[in-house]
Amino acid sequence: MSSGDTAGVAKEIEKLYAAVPQLCNIFYIKSKIGEGTFSSVYLAIGRLRSGEDVTFALKHLIPTSHPTRIAAELQCLSVAGGEDNVMGVKYCFRNKDHVVIVMPYLEHECFADILHSLSLEETKEYMFNLLKALRRIHSFGIVHRDVKPSNFLYNRSLKKFALVDFGLAQGTPDTKIDLLKVLQPKKQEGLFGSSAQRSVFGERNFNVHSAVTTDNTTLKAVKPSKMLDVTTRKLATRKTVSAKSTSSSVNKKASSICQTSLACDCYAKDQVCNICLARTRQVAPRAGTPGFRAPEVLTKCPHQTTAIDMWSAGIIFLSLLSGRYHFFNAADDMNALAQIMTIRGSKETIQASKCFGKNLLCSKELPSKDLKTLCEGLRSAVLLPNGDQHDIQKQRAALQMQIMENQDGWFSPESSNITHASSMVASCVSAPDNMDIEQSNLNGWDRVPNEAYHLLDRLLDMNPATRITAEEALIHPLFKNMR
Repeated sequence: MSSGDTAGVAKEIEKLYAAVPQLCNIFYIKSKIGEGTFSSVYLAIGRLRSGEDVTFALKHLIPTSHPTRIAAELQCLSVAGGEDNVMGVKYCFRNKDHVVIVMPYLEHECFADILHSLSLEETKEYMFNLLKALRRIHSFGIVHRDVKPSNFLYNRSLKKFALVDFGLAQGTPDTKIDLLKVLQPKKQEGLFGSSAQRSVFGERNFNVHSAVTTDNTTLKAVKPSKMLDVTTRKLATRKTVSAKSTSSSVNKKASSICQTSLACDCYAKDQVCNICLARTRQVAPRAGTPGFRAPEVLTKCPHQTTAIDMWSAGIIFLSLLSGRYHFFNAADDMNALAQIMTIRGSKETIQASKCFGKNLLCSKELPSKDLKTLCEGLRSAVLLPNGDQHDIQKQRAALQMQIMENQDGWFSPESSNITHASSMVASCVSAPDNMDIEQSNLNGWDRVPNEAYHLLDRLLDMNPATRITAEEALIHPLFKNMR
């Protein structure tokens, strides 16, 4: 950390002491150890009444956070936390609109730093303990919504784990967390079932980003509708104008009827017409971190369950098995769905989307990849004997990074099509030539059981209704010696 950064953190700590004076007499804040959109986390030493000094993590929530949201996070930590690898809470301090949550501190490793040194057995332990934490919170009706490596702390030497950050948590219909019931989205009916004027996929310009068009390939989220010619649309517009001569109440009703009677003419096209742009957009939760969002989140499915956490766990497992992190990294939800489709297949994606009320169009059929071949091919390109790297492996590793991290815009209109990107993935996963890695350096990765890829397949089930649950995953044959 540079001197400028150190000075900046010191000022932040001073402001925190001023904002919450109660902290001064109890904690010595040493440093800042994390920062997110809604909070900052500090490392602090607390002096207990016994005279013992204990290390804590202090989470300072931004003053603009909604009080109910803060209270709900606290309730998740206090009710579900403290067991089965779920972070608990020790204290909470508040002064006006400033809130500080005090939690036990778990020193942990950065996931990216240890990814390539983890053995297969450590990987199994990591996933087993993550699933234990998810089973715990799901049993309380908590959907975490932001499961990712940085929110699952891992102390490698102590073999301790902690699922943290419930700032985005939501409740299931039968949640045991009372305050999550308050935060559940309320259904407000508009023209098409919701009231918020928000794009389905969150883009500012819906005409530009409504579809992923790459040469001859178009991926688009649509709903079946009737075709409407220009003459009919003009006639409907005249009716709307004439309706203005009536009283205000009748006028509103007539206008609403007219609007709902208009059917778009942009079905299966790579643009969105003005009629669709004027419609009220569907509202559904989409909080989470890019790269870890489930298909039902990306397509704005209004009914989201604990299955979205299981998908995120599957993405983590995919990184562990392939040695690639971040595995997916797209600029927007449609590109994210396109990237998933190159791995899981277009047919499977379309079929799954129908199960949660969405229709997807893809002009090119993309076959699903064999997960074992994919992961083994990518992992084999990570390390070579004596640290040397063959040109062919450099090329394949670079290709995979370009595909998954979208560095060359392979999912953008200016570049080649999704089918091309899919074929490039295939070229990456074929086994490198002349591989002769010493067995002692493989850490068990030469003996990955088929059960691992079977579990991965169940975690990355495109259909949330049939996706494996945490409770089911913990009794999977992969963990038969860990129960």
